[in-house]
Amino acid sequence: MTVHQIVFILVLGLTFAIFGYTVNRLAAYFRITRPAFPVRDIGRRILVTLQVAIGQSKILRRPVIGLIHALVFWGFIIILFGSLEMIVDGVVGTEKAFHSLGKVYDVIMGSGDIFALIIAVSILIFLSRRLFFHVRRFAGREMTHKSHVDANIALSLILLLMITLLGMNTFYVAFAGQAGHHIYGVYPVSTAWFAPLLSGSLSDHSLYFWFRVNWWMHILTIFFFANYLPYSKHFHVFLSVPNVFLSRLRPIGKLPLMENILREVKMMLDPSAVADTPETEDQERFGIMDVEDVTWKNYLDSLTCTQCGRCTSVCPANITGKLLSPRKIMMDTRQRMKDKGPGMVKNGKEYSDEKSLLRDYISEEEIWACTMCNACVQECPLNINQPEIILGMRRYLVMEEAAAPGELNTIFSNIENNGAPWQFSQDDRLNWAKELYMED
Repeated sequence: MTVHQIVFILVLGLTFAIFGYTVNRLAAYFRITRPAFPVRDIGRRILVTLQVAIGQSKILRRPVIGLIHALVFWGFIIILFGSLEMIVDGVVGTEKAFHSLGKVYDVIMGSGDIFALIIAVSILIFLSRRLFFHVRRFAGREMTHKSHVDANIALSLILLLMITLLGMNTFYVAFAGQAGHHIYGVYPVSTAWFAPLLSGSLSDHSLYFWFRVNWWMHILTIFFFANYLPYSKHFHVFLSVPNVFLSRLRPIGKLPLMENILREVKMMLDPSAVADTPETEDQERFGIMDVEDVTWKNYLDSLTCTQCGRCTSVCPANITGKLLSPRKIMMDTRQRMKDKGPGMVKNGKEYSDEKSLLRDYISEEEIWACTMCNACVQECPLNINQPEIILGMRRYLVMEEAAAPGELNTIFSNIENNGAPWQFSQDDRLNWAKELYMED
């Protein structure tokens, strides 16, 4: 085993150890949350994933910037093949370990070379939009300086990945061509544009040295990026496909029912209809007051959120100047778990830091501003459901604290007393029609 292999295996082991620690920490947070829904209809979920996640159907609603983003996503899928090959090469000590695939290998490597340039140009466009064009949906009171820095770091790392990939391909083609070795794979961009610039200017030894430099820089950036992503807004690189697969398949706008409350209502209407139905487990709290009250899917949504602002840009409440920002709801949920999660993992769900998601992170004014129109759900490219958390906090205020706005409390009283939201008894409900002339 060479020194190169030993060093690579040590770095790979360290990468997996750090990533494993992060996954274990997040898994502990998920165990704190409530159950969501059974994962069924696998065939339908696969179709939704192919359409929304792989096909980028929602992203492509904005044809120009959407296409650029989709190309970056598709390019990453292709380039992932080369990354896996590099890991095999590093562990086994080979070079171009998958070249035995023949024409398939040529197509994949050629596509990866082309996409590396496309992604590099796309990332420059994304960085320019963030640094110079001041796109409105990238702003907002929830978008702190730290959020913008995080986005720029992630984009810069992707740009470095593409530069080192093109550099690796370029020096490989130049070295193999100059030394008379067989070139495994096809590299159209590197061969046509960049390798000729090196022709005759460097020795075989120098070309191979710079190939190895770019190889190491590329793989080390991948390892660093993989462990940076879970702490970044770009965690969606890992979670976007799983989150779309686990999307709620019910129609947009259909509110989730509280099964124990539903059973009580059915018992009131017809006790015999639910006599044989097993009782659901009592909830410690109705609705959502803090992060332990959200479901695992709500928390997964918050981790998957890209902070792109598409949800907030179409929110009618936000457009009219109200405090509500659907993006902020997801960011606050993720931040609250980050703040309180370690204490709950260590001390149990009873742990309290004298704060809560509701009021300390998300104000009542924000949640009552929501119209439940679900425009944010319709627009989100990753099928995140922001209104479900808002609805949960509303339920807590109404059912636990009776703290609904005055207008709603009036409606609740009327329903309780009159069986309808209007302030008239059932006997007087048709008084308005007494003097109307009715034809036979």
